[in-house]
Amino acid sequence: MSAPFNNSVAVITGASRGIGAAIARAFAQEGASLCLIARHQAGLDELAAQLPLHSQARVMTLALDVTDREACFHAVDDTLRHFGHIDTLVNNAGIYQSKTFLNYTASDFQGMLDVNFFGVLHFMQACLPHMQARHKGSIINVASTAGKWGSRNQSAYNVSKHAVVGLTRCVALEASPYQVTVNAICPGFVETDMLDELRAQASMSAGTSAEDFEKAALARVPLGRMMRPEEIASMAVFLASKNATGMTGQSIHMDGGMVL
Repeated sequence: MSAPFNNSVAVITGASRGIGAAIARAFAQEGASLCLIARHQAGLDELAAQLPLHSQARVMTLALDVTDREACFHAVDDTLRHFGHIDTLVNNAGIYQSKTFLNYTASDFQGMLDVNFFGVLHFMQACLPHMQARHKGSIINVASTAGKWGSRNQSAYNVSKHAVVGLTRCVALEASPYQVTVNAICPGFVETDMLDELRAQASMSAGTSAEDFEKAALARVPLGRMMRPEEIASMAVFLASKNATGMTGQSIHMDGGMVL
């Protein structure tokens, strides 16, 4: 059975849950072979066992912390040895923390940047030489609407996501002569376990209940609902497809119209 991504290989970070797991399933359905990366092997094993892989597709899993630059480069080397090439990199690994600005410490900011920004940077620098040498490839960074605007009580998170959006634009320019595309997806509120963390932390920082926080959040969304992980995954598949080879340097909102 043929599929659009037959013989294609995608590396996905933060793959064991939420948006990352949805992206892994979507790429598997399209026929891609996968290198799935997350911190915990058990979650990766559980996901890998459930994937709808096509007959010729394969999957490998690697448990690592994206803050470890050497481990990121080793992961890319291992993927190339295993599959021979990499067509798509999806940088999805991320963490969230909510505090008022004056309650953040410098280490809070550094910790957020280490995962949300430097994890993206490490994998981009590891994969890009291979993609440029092939004159083929797509890099998809999962940023956030927090990377496009300001918001209360999450300055460290917003800074990290603004950095991802800025990096996406700059690297897109440098990679474009090699026909490698670099884009970002900026989700709004997505029904995942990270959203549960956001509800709890953000409502505490704002001094309100989780229910009131969610009502206020949804009031800012014209479609009046949270996004589904599968919707973000569909955009990732599109950005990796032949239909998106003319799109680069973009940061695409998937937020129900929250940021216009």
